[in-house]
Amino acid sequence: MAADEIRGAAQGSAPVPLSVLDLVTVGAGRTASDALRTSVDLARLAEARGFHRYWVAEHHSMPGVASSSPAVILAHLAAHTDRIRLGSGGVMLPNHAPLVIAEQFGTLEAMAPGRIDLGLGRAPGTDGATAAALRRTDRLGEGADDFPQQLAELTRFLDDDFPDGHPYRRIHAVPGPVQATSPGGVQSPHRPPVWLLGSSGFSARLAGVLGLPFAFAHHFSAQNTIPALDLYRESFQPSAVLAEPYALIGVSALAADEEKEARRQVLAAALGMVRLRTGRPGLVPTPEEAEAHEFSPMERDFVDSWNANVIHGTPDEVRSGLDDLAKRTGADELMITANAHSGDVRVRSYELIADAYGLPTPA
Repeated sequence: MAADEIRGAAQGSAPVPLSVLDLVTVGAGRTASDALRTSVDLARLAEARGFHRYWVAEHHSMPGVASSSPAVILAHLAAHTDRIRLGSGGVMLPNHAPLVIAEQFGTLEAMAPGRIDLGLGRAPGTDGATAAALRRTDRLGEGADDFPQQLAELTRFLDDDFPDGHPYRRIHAVPGPVQATSPGGVQSPHRPPVWLLGSSGFSARLAGVLGLPFAFAHHFSAQNTIPALDLYRESFQPSAVLAEPYALIGVSALAADEEKEARRQVLAAALGMVRLRTGRPGLVPTPEEAEAHEFSPMERDFVDSWNANVIHGTPDEVRSGLDDLAKRTGADELMITANAHSGDVRVRSYELIADAYGLPTPA
């Protein structure tokens, strides 16, 4: 696998490649169809302005997040883009049979050759009850504990290289390499690169030991970012995939034409997080609802803590914050997620960030 399927190139004056993480958020008064139309608009914008990759994340049972089926969304985005890398940030592997994921991403690779990333996480992407429904078991810890074995199985299916005598030796993920070995068969040279995602040290260490690229969820686990990246780099062993470590971090950032408007937008998103964290998940509230909300002292503390890790303000302020974060962490890539009630606000934020860094403009 060529390293350029993993490593990006910084554009404009950006310190590192910039990418997009899309949660397909649904605002109050909007529909999932509205959110998915925004995703298409945003993917086209990201491609036109030189963002390196565009990932969607698996979540379940959250009314305000319409990304329960990453493979379906990615197929839709592949049909509306031509060049940008598309991927999962990530698929929660314990929720699925490895063969199913290999088939889904083999299909995506056939749709968009050389453009697909397979990012994998070990968390459920939801609450325990929903995870039990997904996995048809309430023994959830076993799925996380078995993650290395599940990963190994998935990789075998992607490469079609189970050893002789293995019970899955005669089982093949299609589309996949087996097609090249059939009479008259021709197969794409590309295979989706596997990334490991994490918000703690477990996946950081595993990614390092396996020589895989690593994506850290700085946007909701900021205190663990530098320790996890250090652990990844210390654990890294060169592989056929990478000769040197490559780590991106997810970061919440929202730019607006005026600082006051950025503060209004991130307050609304933070109110949505308050409700999610207290067992009341819903649609992303409007800024007006957030301004009228009477926050309890505990809620206010949470909002202040949450928004301290959201880079927001004018384009220049956001650029400065992203530059500082890249310098502090040494991240090889920044993957920006913008959580706001309105799709238009989210699209505008990425436009402003692109302008602030002088990213390419469409011909």
